[in-house]
Amino acid sequence: MRSETIKIYIMNIRESGAKYSAIVGISEKLKAMSKETGREFLFLNRGINAVCNIDLSKVIREIDFNADKVQVYPPAKGMPELRDAINHVYFGNKADMDDITIIGGSTCGLDISFQSLDLEKIWLPSFFWGTYAQIMAIRNIEYDFYENLSELTSDTQKFKNCGVVICDPGNPVGNKYDDDKLIEAVRILNDNGTIVFFDSPYRRVFFNESDTLYQDLLNMQNVIIIDSFSKSVGLSGQRIGFIHTKNKDLNKEMLIRVLFATNGINAFAQVLVYNLLTTEAGKKALKQFRETTVNDIGKNIRYLSDKGLLAEKFYTDTKPLGIFVIVNRSEQELLNYNIGSVSLSYFTRQRKEEAENYARICASVPHEKFRKFMEKL
Repeated sequence: MRSETIKIYIMNIRESGAKYSAIVGISEKLKAMSKETGREFLFLNRGINAVCNIDLSKVIREIDFNADKVQVYPPAKGMPELRDAINHVYFGNKADMDDITIIGGSTCGLDISFQSLDLEKIWLPSFFWGTYAQIMAIRNIEYDFYENLSELTSDTQKFKNCGVVICDPGNPVGNKYDDDKLIEAVRILNDNGTIVFFDSPYRRVFFNESDTLYQDLLNMQNVIIIDSFSKSVGLSGQRIGFIHTKNKDLNKEMLIRVLFATNGINAFAQVLVYNLLTTEAGKKALKQFRETTVNDIGKNIRYLSDKGLLAEKFYTDTKPLGIFVIVNRSEQELLNYNIGSVSLSYFTRQRKEEAENYARICASVPHEKFRKFMEKL
């Protein structure tokens, strides 16, 4: 009998250097603990608005699922009618539609814009959303950290030929700068030749169509606005957002990268967002979602402040506004009372020892439930 040689092929992996999300691991741990103990946990470690879901029942009735715009490939740059609606709602009809590209949420938009630019390095806030660093690890981009807006404007030479990420309202701290101060800092950086990645997925939870911030940033050639409908309209599951930049070469390059990475962003998600922004049923659903969400977030932050649980030191020149907030309790202290959170140490490379004493929580949960758990502290 003839013996056969079995060949074994080994895959050689190009390791990215990025790490799997620790926050996902915390969620899995909490779910396991809840199942094992039968106790109820408050999941404040998550990063979504959870006061209520947006009620899409009437909006869905107006969508023709058999239409070509739902069933075939969408344009790589995004549906023209959606980009036109974004121009109206976010830019007061003052933007060029060709400067708006639909992308698969903030993470996709950040990745596409980071990889499209040749920069010396990209600067992140000292407390930063971990995904920024993981994207840059995958793309082999050098990065560093800045402390606050004052540092960005007082030592501009350091940031020349670089990129700066500004997230406002912020993640993880949930800090909101005064708009005038924010616009002035962005203008100084723009005029300095610094690329500003203005990442703002939380702003439109709290501001309506009368908001003019994006219009104020509109003509700054070195500013890239990245926004997501995950937080502002409660559609994190649909993975959709947009980028605005006036740089024609960057628009051209990003279009190519979006095309060959996605072949166009989910058509149904685009139609759904379009209907939310333009139809009476959509506007009503959006208004109710935002009012309920903002009301309970506000109550939760005020409760933390009144009870001495808010980490006030992180809001000396800003105010707490956003879906996240920092409390002066550690992740383990909160877990002892069945409250899920994420240690602030996960969000910094420079101040880990100090950050161990604090936790980031999501304040976007129903107030009565929030209060019930927090009273145990």
